[in-house]
Amino acid sequence: MLEIKNVSVIFNKDTINERRALDNVSLVLNDGDFVSVIGSNGAGKSTLLNAIAGNVTVDSGKIYNNGYDMTYEKEHKRSKYIGRLFQDPLKGTAPSMTIEENLGLAYSRGKKMRMGFGVRKSDRPFFKKECEKLGLGLEHRLKAPVGLLSGGQRQALTLLMATIETPELLLLDEHTAALDPKTSKQIMEITDKIVKENNITTLMITHNIKNALRYGNKTLVMSNGKIIKILEGESRKNMSIQDILDLYSQNADSLSDSAILG
Repeated sequence: MLEIKNVSVIFNKDTINERRALDNVSLVLNDGDFVSVIGSNGAGKSTLLNAIAGNVTVDSGKIYNNGYDMTYEKEHKRSKYIGRLFQDPLKGTAPSMTIEENLGLAYSRGKKMRMGFGVRKSDRPFFKKECEKLGLGLEHRLKAPVGLLSGGQRQALTLLMATIETPELLLLDEHTAALDPKTSKQIMEITDKIVKENNITTLMITHNIKNALRYGNKTLVMSNGKIIKILEGESRKNMSIQDILDLYSQNADSLSDSAILG
């Protein structure tokens, strides 16, 4: 369970450029919740994920993971139980290393380091089986450098690396935004499958409102550093893109055409 209690993040504090990126935000995610987060630029979406991941220090409030206060825990310590994907497929992998070597690094996360480096022979069947689940043929290219993969293949591999040891939290920061529509849809289907099969508590930022309403069980609508609406159940199921636009209009905000159409 993730609990965010009255969290505020202020950029350029006590200057003329002061901006409240998060304004007294509170949120509870139960185990297995898959929550999409939407909002225009500057709404606070990425700051929310950064505060959870430890990239940004909060100015006030508390963040708990399964009852543990991680508000001021260092980012590298949180990475042992938090998986994260970014918009750029080039992030999260080492291009000069092979697919199996990248998987080996991810698989060793949070474990006691062993002497030397290399992929253990006993791990290869497991890596092959995990790659097969992606349906992209990567199981036949385990010794290929990651730099030779397409953007979609690389993002799928990054997703696999982030979840090969099931994380307590998975943070997805527009992880399909840089992909073409066909590949984006494929990665979203893989994401949905992995999250459901492993019951991973997930927060996903997206500018694609259709995806925000289609995947997961809740949608957060953010504006000006605040959560202005939490959609779930029948109200979420019956929500349309126009309803979302009207909601933004009511809060003196707007979405760009690209955000609407995804």
